[in-house]
Amino acid sequence: MQATARARWRIKGPEMEGIVARWYARIRGTETQVAAYRKEAERLTRTLPEGSKVLEVAFGPGYLAIELARLGPFQVTGLDISHTFVKIAGQNAREAGVSADFHQGDAAVMPFAAETFDLIVCQAAFKNFVHPVSALSEMHRVLREGGTVVIQDMSSDATHAAIEHEVEGMRLGPVSSFTTKATLEMLKRRAYSPGKFERLAAESPFQTCEIRTEGIGLEVRLKKAVP
Repeated sequence: MQATARARWRIKGPEMEGIVARWYARIRGTETQVAAYRKEAERLTRTLPEGSKVLEVAFGPGYLAIELARLGPFQVTGLDISHTFVKIAGQNAREAGVSADFHQGDAAVMPFAAETFDLIVCQAAFKNFVHPVSALSEMHRVLREGGTVVIQDMSSDATHAAIEHEVEGMRLGPVSSFTTKATLEMLKRRAYSPGKFERLAAESPFQTCEIRTEGIGLEVRLKKAVP
């Protein structure tokens, strides 16, 4: 079996390739959502020194990575299991006129040297990792001492009302809204609660984490200690 085939078994649920990936890129690329990515990029890097190296794990269509690169003084890299997303994100970056280095690969076996990145971000994907502790261990390995990992994902505690509100804010058409709500309800079944994430962190080299919840999601911050 080829390495890429093995890697795909590390993702739960349907592969984000081909038509599925292109559909996802379309529904996540609305003007409202791109504005939200821009705002989030600014928030995530507010205290990050110029010249810092940023890695987005599971970058999808690349919208957040592109907004991170727009800010200028950072080196932005992306890693995603999907060959289609590598192509889509690369094209999106070229059209935006920014530089970002997108790689195809497995979050549980990252193709990067140890102590490479100052900030690692993972949005809306961690719940899909079959080997979450291995992914956390790899994030710890490639993160520099004193660096931070920020994982943003759906919470298993998300209510139906919160999902409805989230999708309304995306400003999608009727068909895409219905499909997105159904998808989120399905994804909720494999999402983590704050308590479960604390247990995952305890099994990883990070040992501890800080968790904030809002709406349908949670934000987990993990720091690599300085000896």
